[in-house]
Amino acid sequence: MIKVLWACCLLVCGIFIACKPPINDLKTGTWRAILETNSGAEIPFIFQVSQSEGKKAIHIINGAENIKVEGLMSGRNVTIPLPSFGSEIKAKLTSSGLEGAWIRHLPNKDSEIPFRAEYNIKKRFVDSEAPMYNITGRWRTRFVAEGRADSTIAVGEFIQKGALVKGTFLTASGDYRYLEGSVSGDKLSLSAFDGAHAYLFTATIKGPQTISEGKFYAGASAVEDWSASKNAQASLPDAYSLTSLKEGTSSIEFNFESLDGKPVSLKDDVFENKIIVVQLFGSWCPNCVDEMKYLVQFYNKYHKKGVEVVGLAYERSGEKEWAKKAVGKLKQRLNVPYPLLLTGYTHKEVVKSMPQIVDFKSFPTTIVIDKNKKARKIHTGFTGPATGAHYANFIKEFEAQIDMLLAEK
Repeated sequence: MIKVLWACCLLVCGIFIACKPPINDLKTGTWRAILETNSGAEIPFIFQVSQSEGKKAIHIINGAENIKVEGLMSGRNVTIPLPSFGSEIKAKLTSSGLEGAWIRHLPNKDSEIPFRAEYNIKKRFVDSEAPMYNITGRWRTRFVAEGRADSTIAVGEFIQKGALVKGTFLTASGDYRYLEGSVSGDKLSLSAFDGAHAYLFTATIKGPQTISEGKFYAGASAVEDWSASKNAQASLPDAYSLTSLKEGTSSIEFNFESLDGKPVSLKDDVFENKIIVVQLFGSWCPNCVDEMKYLVQFYNKYHKKGVEVVGLAYERSGEKEWAKKAVGKLKQRLNVPYPLLLTGYTHKEVVKSMPQIVDFKSFPTTIVIDKNKKARKIHTGFTGPATGAHYANFIKEFEAQIDMLLAEK
């Protein structure tokens, strides 16, 4: 009889545990999230939930980057609208945390990646072996897309404290955002998620000078191999040397509509006898957003000195209303004081829209035009704040060029 009662007790306890009720609302504090790629790789990131005056907000953490997400809808069903990049996370609260998908709203379809998150896990990567190596320093890096022979050269810059690693990869077209991760034994893991891109880098550290067997996962399906060798002198091509104008052409021309439907061209009176900075950007492009944040500060500093800034938008769709909505949200979010123009062309049609340009490489591309409407500098890509000293040096050099052009008669 006692055995029967004991068995029943265990059964009831087991049922109680198995039927643990789901969480009814999103808890404040730290959550560890996972995005699962098509290949089964798991891209982790950390977010924090805060509450003020009865309203909850989410902060996505990537190293020194803190992306605040407002407009959160929570309860048993959770919606996290990600700023500017036309994506969101939709998930349900369960007894183990959150389960759902990261949804990217593209012009002709939605793209979904499975998402899940657990509460009160603060480590991005949970492996905990003592690190065998410290990768602090500068690394010459080579990325090779699977099934292709061509490669991309990059420079990795990292700071490691204990097992924790922060840094980024710089390329000729920009950087790979704020990466954060760890070294466990001889294994390196880094990741980032910003609402537009999800990145995971894994590799084996072969010694103080060599990283090999690297895999780079981006989004749902992109995979590249990578390797690196430590090299304090590793460098990239001059960003002012990569994009140019056709021979015999001294400047660019355009006539596009602003968000309020007004046509804007370089022939307008507002641009007469001014230094003009023209940014070719896309609202979908995080490096473009980084540059635009800087250009807002730059404009507020230099506008009264005789500088104008104008942005030319190349969206994922050439459909006017779709592009207008995406660009308008970005302008409002960053409080952009200068005109953003709808080119009507997609991100693949820059040369078609502006045939004066040759060798267009990437977004953003920024053209500096002098008082006589001559293009004096074309800068490819943008080394954003994740690059530390490189970002500070860019600002210093860029503003020195503007000061020089303003001084010209």
